[in-house]
Amino acid sequence: MTVLITGGTGFIGSRLALRCLDAGERVRVLALANDAVQERNRATIEAEGGEVVLGSITDRKVVQAAMDGVNAVFHLAAAQHEMNVPDQHFRDVNVEGTRNLLEAAAAAKVERFVHGSTIGVYGAAEGRIDESTPMRPDNIYGQTKAEGEKLALSYVPRVPVTAIRIAEVYGPGDRRLLKLFKAINKGRFVMIGRGDNRHQPIYVDDLVEGMRLARMRPHAVGQVFILAGPEPVTSVEMVEAIAAALGKDKRAPRVPMWPFMAAAVVLESTLRPLGIQPPLHRRRMDFFRKSLWFSTDRARADLGFAAKTDFRRGAELTALWYAKQGEL
Repeated sequence: MTVLITGGTGFIGSRLALRCLDAGERVRVLALANDAVQERNRATIEAEGGEVVLGSITDRKVVQAAMDGVNAVFHLAAAQHEMNVPDQHFRDVNVEGTRNLLEAAAAAKVERFVHGSTIGVYGAAEGRIDESTPMRPDNIYGQTKAEGEKLALSYVPRVPVTAIRIAEVYGPGDRRLLKLFKAINKGRFVMIGRGDNRHQPIYVDDLVEGMRLARMRPHAVGQVFILAGPEPVTSVEMVEAIAAALGKDKRAPRVPMWPFMAAAVVLESTLRPLGIQPPLHRRRMDFFRKSLWFSTDRARADLGFAAKTDFRRGAELTALWYAKQGEL
């Protein structure tokens, strides 16, 4: 089995690459190495016997070459956190880049294509969400990921696609929640708003196993699955679990939401057109204001998947990894 992982120098992709290598599979990664973290992930994958092809999924020739001899694809490359680029960049990567991969996969007759989508396609949906909940993305990232997911599923049966809508992911290797861990560790964290909004984060190793199951199950072709953690937790509960893992005070001062939202709007509208990454923007505020929780019944029934790591245990494992890396 030769596996191609796009975005494989990133957080999720690198963990997936190492898991596939550990299972005795041949791994080829198509990704970028734009910073020190991605470069370290690249070196680790190569040291373990994986192949890394540096390039963008927007480059058709690079994609076609990377697809040679591939049996299965995990598509994780995406424009996501960039807030200093025009909307067209998101469409070029998340839609047209996905199209390049699907065309190459169809020509190569790949056996499986697992498309990494996101819970961001639901926008600000309320209540318990499942795969039948309408997609109502409310930012350019979610909009283009929804378009990319629809495009991927339209290639069935030319390409045997399974789409995975991924919840918030954390764990060893993650740099997104590192800021939260650091702030709590230094006693500088402030809760914006009431903190009663819900999350259902999934530990990265659980996600990797779910994605591998999606690749292996023949009846998963053409289906969409939500992969999320075992249970929803509020922002307050997340902060308390992280504080406990770090041995810190669980109490955090609270401040109202509206001044930060106003600042986010101003900074985003002012700096983004200038190509400057705003230090605060509306998508960053989603952590404090969006409340999303999920049914994973379909993944349990059709994939045999259930996340094993609750957030309290996951926070402990993540804190240990950060400490070993000298990040805290």
